[in-house]
Amino acid sequence: MPVYTVHEPPQRAAGALAEPERFVFVRDGFYWGAFLLTPLWMLWRRLWLVLLIYVVVSIAIDSALHVIGASASAIALIEILFSLLIGLEASTLIRFTLRRRGWRNIGIVSGDDLEDAERRFFDTWVRRPAPPHAAPAQAAAPAQAAAPSSPPPSSNAPSASGVIGLFPEPGAQR
Repeated sequence: MPVYTVHEPPQRAAGALAEPERFVFVRDGFYWGAFLLTPLWMLWRRLWLVLLIYVVVSIAIDSALHVIGASASAIALIEILFSLLIGLEASTLIRFTLRRRGWRNIGIVSGDDLEDAERRFFDTWVRRPAPPHAAPAQAAAPAQAAAPSSPPPSSNAPSASGVIGLFPEPGAQR
């Protein structure tokens, strides 16, 4: 089942509500277009900085291979491997560009296809509670500090160290 990251665009006005129709879902996985037609795929996706870096790195690699006297088949193999890397990391390149443009990653969702992932995300997004205000959280902190310490955990409860299962506790006898 494909996994998507959900990105929210930058807010147009201070205090404006999010515009769900502008959210972008970026699928994790291999992008065939990025592998087969790398520069055209980058142009289509409007990844200008990524395209510039790709062109500079491609020219540098080709120049270095020509300087050391690599064969044409070795140069072609390196170029194919570089395109394979771009195909594998295409979703990362998209996320990099979105983050650089001020978009915010607000979640991860999985679904059989994009439509199913969107439905799942918006079902949970609509139902989520409003974020708590900062003032009540600050007021609760001193009250917890004044409370007496809790009793030690029972032998059946997980230890305070967070070790659960068949792993030994730190400092325990073997």
